[in-house]
Amino acid sequence: MKKSIFAIAFLAVTTIACKSEKNKVETKEEVKDVKQVENVINSYKANVAESTISWKGTKPTGAHMGTIALENGVLEIENGAVKAGEFTVNMKSIVCTDLEAGKGKEDLEGHLKAPDFFDVEKFPTAKFAITGSEVKDGKLHITGNLTVKDVVKSITIPATITEGEGTVNFKSENFSIDRTEFGIQYKSKKFFDNLKDKFINDLIELSFDIKAKK
Repeated sequence: MKKSIFAIAFLAVTTIACKSEKNKVETKEEVKDVKQVENVINSYKANVAESTISWKGTKPTGAHMGTIALENGVLEIENGAVKAGEFTVNMKSIVCTDLEAGKGKEDLEGHLKAPDFFDVEKFPTAKFAITGSEVKDGKLHITGNLTVKDVVKSITIPATITEGEGTVNFKSENFSIDRTEFGIQYKSKKFFDNLKDKFINDLIELSFDIKAKK
C-alpha cells in the first residue's frame, strides 16, 4: 500500500514538473529601450483589488501555490495592440493558499520572504516592464523586462487582451521561470549535490490576470 501511495505521489509531482518545463520561458539579456506609457487617451490603470498574480512551486514531496498582490500598473493599448506598460508587484504580500493557518502556512510564507528566497526586506518589489508585443501563430506574445531581486531578464510570454467599455483584461497563460537565474539558489540541485530528495525544483510557475480601466 505504501509503495502505491509513493508511486501516485511521484507520478503527480513528475507530471507537474514536466508541465512546468513545457511552460518554461527563455530568459535573455535586459532590453534597454523600454517605452513609457505616455498616451493618456489609450492608457489604462490597473485595478489592484481585482487583479491577481498566482504562483506554484514544486518539490519531490508535493507542491505549494499562492498569490502575490499587484502594487500598481499601467497599460497602453492602441487599436488592440499593446504599446507599453509596467507593473509593480508587492513581494511582501506573498501568500500560500494551499496551507491552513497554524499548519505550516505562516512558516512557508515567512521562508519565502526571507533571504533564502525573495528577501523582501531588501527587495520589496518586483517589476515587469513591457518592451514589445507581436502575434505569432494567431496568439499574442508579450516581451518585457522582469526584475526580481534586482536581477533583470527579458522574457516573452503568451497572453490575451480583452477590451471592454473603458476597461481591459490583460491575462497571461501559465509560464515558468528558473528561479536560479534570479539569484534564488536555495536547495537547487544546480548548486548543491547532496540534497537527495530534499531539493526544490528550480522552476516557478506564474500567471497573472490584470484588470485595468481608463
